[in-house]
Amino acid sequence: MEEMLIPDPILVLVGFVLLMAGGEGVVQGAIQIAYRLRVPPLLVGFTIVAIGTSLPELAVAIEAISQNEPDIAVGGVLGSNVANVMLVLGTACMLGSGDDAGVGIRRDAVAVILATVLLTAFVYFGEIPPEGGVFMLILLVSYYTYAYLTSRGKADAEEPEDTWLPDNILLAIISTIAGGVMIWQGAILLLEGATGLADTYGIDEAIVGLSLVALGTSLPELAVTLIAALRNQGGVAVGNVLGSNVMNILGILGTASVIGGGIEIAGEFAGRDIWVVILTSGLAAAMLLDDREIGPRVGATMVIGYLAYMAFLYLG
Repeated sequence: MEEMLIPDPILVLVGFVLLMAGGEGVVQGAIQIAYRLRVPPLLVGFTIVAIGTSLPELAVAIEAISQNEPDIAVGGVLGSNVANVMLVLGTACMLGSGDDAGVGIRRDAVAVILATVLLTAFVYFGEIPPEGGVFMLILLVSYYTYAYLTSRGKADAEEPEDTWLPDNILLAIISTIAGGVMIWQGAILLLEGATGLADTYGIDEAIVGLSLVALGTSLPELAVTLIAALRNQGGVAVGNVLGSNVMNILGILGTASVIGGGIEIAGEFAGRDIWVVILTSGLAAAMLLDDREIGPRVGATMVIGYLAYMAFLYLG
C-alpha cells in the first residue's frame, strides 16, 4: 500500500499554523510561570518573551542544519529580521505605536546595530565557526544581564502583561511544553514543505529561507506586536521587534553554529541580502536613537517596502 503524500503547500500552511499557535502557547505559559515565581515583569520581556517568539527561528535553523541546509538556516534569520522590522514594526507603527517607544529602546537599538555589524562580518567571512557561535551566545547573555541590571529599578512600576491563561501554574507548564512541541513539529513541516516547493519549482533555497521560512517564523512576533500595539503598549511593540532581532542573530545563529560545528554562509547573502538587513535594521534603529517618531505613514511605507522586497526575490 502506497504511503499518502501530503502536498508541499499544505505542509507549509500547517507548519505556519503550528508555529503561530506554539509560539503563543510558549509565551503565555512562560509569562504566567514567571509571574507565579515573582520574576520582575521587565526581565520577562527581555528574556522569556524574546526567546519564546524566536523559538520558531531556532527550531527551523537547527532542523535545517541537521539536514545540511545551511542556506535555509541563514536565510531564515536574515529574512526574519527584515520581516520583523519592515512588516511587524511597520504594522505596529501603522497602528500608532511608533511614537511611544518607552524606556530602554535606545539600549535595544544600539544592541541591534552591534549585532547586525557582527553578523555582517561573519557573512563576508563566509562562515560562523563554532568559536564564533560561542562568542555570540556570550554576547547575548551579557546583553540580557546588562538590560536587567539597568532596568530592574523600574520594573516594579510596570503593569503585568495580560494573558489568556488562568492563574494556574500546572496549566502554564502544560501550555509551555505543548507550545514547544508544536513549534518543533511546525518547523519540521515548514522546512519539508518549503524545500519541496523549492525542488518542484526550481527556486533557490536561499530565497525560500528569506521569504516563506522567514515569514512563517516571524508570525509569533507579529502576533505579540499587534496585540501590544492594539493595547497602546508602544514600548512592548517596538521593544519586541528589536529584542527578537538581537535574539535571532546572536541566539539562533550562535546556537546553530555551536550545534552544527559551524555554519557556512553562501556568497549570495553578501551580495544583496545582508545589505537589506543593514538598511532596514539600521534605519529603524537610527530613527529610534534620534527620538524620531515612526508614524503611520512611515509604517505603511515599511510594509509596502517589504512586499516589494518579496516581489523582487521571486521576480528578480
